[in-house]
Amino acid sequence: MTQLRPQEIVERALAASTVDGQVTYVTESSEANLRWAGNSLTTNGAMRSRQVVVISFVDGGAGMATGTVARTGTPDVAELVAASEQAARDAGPAEDAVALVSEVPPGAGDWDADAAETSIDVFAEFAPALGQAFGEARGREELLFGFAEHQLATTYLGTSTGLRLRHDQPTGRVELNGKSTDFGRSVWAGVGTRDFTDVSVADLAAEVQQKMAWSQRRVDLPAGRYETLLPPSTVSDLMVVAYWSMGARDADEGRSVFARPGGGNRIGDRLARLPLTLRSDPAAPGLETAPFQAVGGSSGSASVFDNGMATPAVEWISEGVLTNLVRPRAWAQRTGAPATAAVDNLVLEDRTATASPAEMIARTERGLLLTTLWYIREVDPQTLLVTGLTRDGVFLVEGGEVTGAVNNFRFNESPVDLLGRASEASRTERTLPREWNDWFTRAAMPMLRVPDFNMSSVSPAS
Repeated sequence: MTQLRPQEIVERALAASTVDGQVTYVTESSEANLRWAGNSLTTNGAMRSRQVVVISFVDGGAGMATGTVARTGTPDVAELVAASEQAARDAGPAEDAVALVSEVPPGAGDWDADAAETSIDVFAEFAPALGQAFGEARGREELLFGFAEHQLATTYLGTSTGLRLRHDQPTGRVELNGKSTDFGRSVWAGVGTRDFTDVSVADLAAEVQQKMAWSQRRVDLPAGRYETLLPPSTVSDLMVVAYWSMGARDADEGRSVFARPGGGNRIGDRLARLPLTLRSDPAAPGLETAPFQAVGGSSGSASVFDNGMATPAVEWISEGVLTNLVRPRAWAQRTGAPATAAVDNLVLEDRTATASPAEMIARTERGLLLTTLWYIREVDPQTLLVTGLTRDGVFLVEGGEVTGAVNNFRFNESPVDLLGRASEASRTERTLPREWNDWFTRAAMPMLRVPDFNMSSVSPAS
């Protein structure tokens, strides 16, 4: 059994089915990582894993029910299928029941190919450059901390309707923290990548060095509303929150910020004063992701009945106007609206914007420049009000120049409300969400200028 290829597991599971339908997918993953602290590499490693997910569909007379069972490694396929079928028999009718997908989506992949693999060799050029950065930081009496990770995950998805789909997903990220030797100052830089060929350690280290220099002067400010420059990482964290709230059903039933007062959703409403477009595209350069769905459970924004459904490019907000919401096929059929699948990347852009972040800083008479946000939590789903903390550098801009670092703050803001108040956007660039990068790494965002960002209280965090 340990020698079974993932395709063989899928085929054996489908052949063992005794019920009305089945979806099985196997994800083969390999990962390599480096971690460092105090200007020294501390660990490196490589891992491999396998997850097998079987979803059974049983029509018990009252309606189609589903059961999902997942195992790691190479499980007893017959036992796994039987457990999934029993879970379906024990469940009640699924309200998202529709016919399983049978149409082959574009980009189905080479089913017979072996799973893609990464190794520690992915860091062949990165590691020596990191060593050089360590030496330079020591010379400045500064400390570097952080990690680099690369994963290659290949998913094989098969269904009782005949679909055989395969996708290779590379995912990489780097986070680099700079600290003073007394740990009184802390700054951050990060980047997402597919293969590390586009990662410049020198650029990341230079960004950290600049922020460390900015933070040598400390200025204490009270809570209040400040003109604030949100760099791409912070914008991505906020826009991911908005994206995760874009379920059509929640909006249609009045439970989200995208619900229209009095009933229905806000599609067609202007959300942004700038011509901002929020979009997802599985073929976006540098952000490529799966062109079909593979999900183990149903939610308001996904359905196990939609496994194998194509995930084409979609604009969620088009030049400031809400255009689409995430809508599984069952809810689409119930409401007469088109089905729209979530995609695992996100791009925000003002196609008329030409300024760089540096040029936006130079145009700031007095305001704050953030580095990252963290511990973001939802307060009110009706307005999508969230709270969180600034982290690793809040800088004061005066007369177009950064003049020092200020204390951290707790903030209270709605990402959707911010879109309506943002007064300027830079060119869009690839970025790494700081808060959400355990789950979401593929993002491209601009810097946004918000005239009155709400710093609700001073935070003692460093």
